[in-house]
Amino acid sequence: MAITWIDILSILRKIADISLVWLVFYFIIKNIRYNVKLSLLFKGVIIIIALKIVSDWLGFVTIGVLLEYLIQWGPIALIIVFQPEIRNILEQLGRNQLLGRHKVLTVDEREHLVYEIVNAVDYLRKERIGALIVLERDISLGNYIDKAKKLYADLSSDLLIAIFYEGNPLHDGGVIIQGDRITCAGAVFPTSNSTKLNRRLGTRHRAALGLAEETDAICLVVSEETGRVSIALKGEMLYNLTLDDVRMMLIDELKPKQDVDYTEEDVVEEEEIYEEDK
Repeated sequence: MAITWIDILSILRKIADISLVWLVFYFIIKNIRYNVKLSLLFKGVIIIIALKIVSDWLGFVTIGVLLEYLIQWGPIALIIVFQPEIRNILEQLGRNQLLGRHKVLTVDEREHLVYEIVNAVDYLRKERIGALIVLERDISLGNYIDKAKKLYADLSSDLLIAIFYEGNPLHDGGVIIQGDRITCAGAVFPTSNSTKLNRRLGTRHRAALGLAEETDAICLVVSEETGRVSIALKGEMLYNLTLDDVRMMLIDELKPKQDVDYTEEDVVEEEEIYEEDK
């Protein structure tokens, strides 16, 4: 039986249909991976579905009915409760971030970025100047940039120090870095309600963790009271880091994902470049 053009078009249509569905699933899973709240929601949905299957298999009528009502009306409740997260995902869908970070830095650019940030952090911690420095990665921070003071300036430790100097009107907000440039200052982020966060920590730490819970950004905090350095990453807060800890974490987290052959020799090479710059 000969294949006609109609059959070929029908096959291509089905392939395109399936590809679009998988693309949507890929984008949702990609965002859930870096969003602590959505990942917990996803796990909860999976548990409820599993309980429903088990209850039907074992013949548990009461729990089965309750789970059926929960599955029937749950989506409406989830849309209401998680409206901000859903809105962020839809916004990101329109920001052309499907292929990852907007700029892949070279080794030299990464080293310059890390060198300037570490120099600024060193000064800020010694002088007990509070700071919140955010590095954008795959998930766009455009909605926070839109509400902040635009700079689009070349990154330098002197500029970072000047921004967070107490007399600067922008020192209370956060700085967002895209690629190797400072995009904006005075940015305001959602604060975390996590009970794991030390109650003595201030708004900067809560804002850093809040952003790290919703995005894959690297959020670096310098405490105004103690001068200690912390990094919020992937929904967790790492406290009291040394400058070497900060430098190594930045180098590791900023390396391109396609660098699958990134070895210890590469790390040593970047360390040598850093030492020469010093």
